[in-house]
Amino acid sequence: MSRRTTLALMASTVLMAGLVGCSTDTRPSESWQAPAEPKPAATPTPQVPSGTAPQRAFAVGVRQLKLNRDGRALPVTLWYPAAGEAGGTPKRTASAASGRFPVVMFSHGLGGRPDDYATLLTRWAAAGFVVAAPTFPHTSKGGDGNVLDVLNQPADVSYALTQVLALDGKAGDSLRGRLDADRVAAAGHSAGGVTTIGLFTASRDERLDAGVVFAGTAIGVGTAFAGAAAPQLFVHGELDEVVEYAAGKAAYDKVPWPKAMLSLPKGDHGRALLGDGATLRVVSDTSVEFLRWTLYGDAGAKGRIHTDATRGDIATFDDHL
Repeated sequence: MSRRTTLALMASTVLMAGLVGCSTDTRPSESWQAPAEPKPAATPTPQVPSGTAPQRAFAVGVRQLKLNRDGRALPVTLWYPAAGEAGGTPKRTASAASGRFPVVMFSHGLGGRPDDYATLLTRWAAAGFVVAAPTFPHTSKGGDGNVLDVLNQPADVSYALTQVLALDGKAGDSLRGRLDADRVAAAGHSAGGVTTIGLFTASRDERLDAGVVFAGTAIGVGTAFAGAAAPQLFVHGELDEVVEYAAGKAAYDKVPWPKAMLSLPKGDHGRALLGDGATLRVVSDTSVEFLRWTLYGDAGAKGRIHTDATRGDIATFDDHL
């Protein structure tokens, strides 16, 4: 693990501790009130039509978008399936592969940046997904560390999603005709997990068909999951020193839709997400098959989720998909 990545994780840990306090009490402070929780209006089944996910791996391209939402600078890193031979490092501004690909919006943790998660996110892109990861103005590395700004981040993600999807119709753009706007998910780690939960609760974005929450909690955004059913995959280390496992499990338990929780008995707050090891391989393979099922509608992928999740006795899997 690089020194930069290690420092990003440490910053995430320190700042997240300020967000969740002692973690034994997940209630927000008086200055940070969770929104009222209306009765969710969920439908019983996912909305994505049946289909088949790509069976081959893709080369990966990477590029940057410079976005700004009402004075909030939101540079976005895009990883996407690219033309050429699979493998190797992502290529800057490479030509996109042929096809139409689902979109996954990824939110980084406090004190982090999208590049910290490149190993995981490039695997998603190689599997046939366009991954868009904003760098948030206050909670990223180099920001002012305003923890409360996490509450503004679901709106940032929705804005960035709109701008990314617009590339599908933009003349001359390398992603023109390559984005499937009807197949979209959100994912995030730590404070990015809070952001992701918010996109399905207080700031529900109805374009989202699925969610992946790494080491997240519902503090500040509530658990009033609303709208059409959107399957959720939670991933949480049982030895998490920042967001207690019980806090993540409590949010997971409130999800009214198809859901699963990948629990890592020896997992901490998420160092395994930042490097290439056995745990990351289990997490990445499980999340890839989950995304293949929820965004491509691939029934075969659904059948492989449990197998990948329980490989090597690295994790346990609570499966309600």
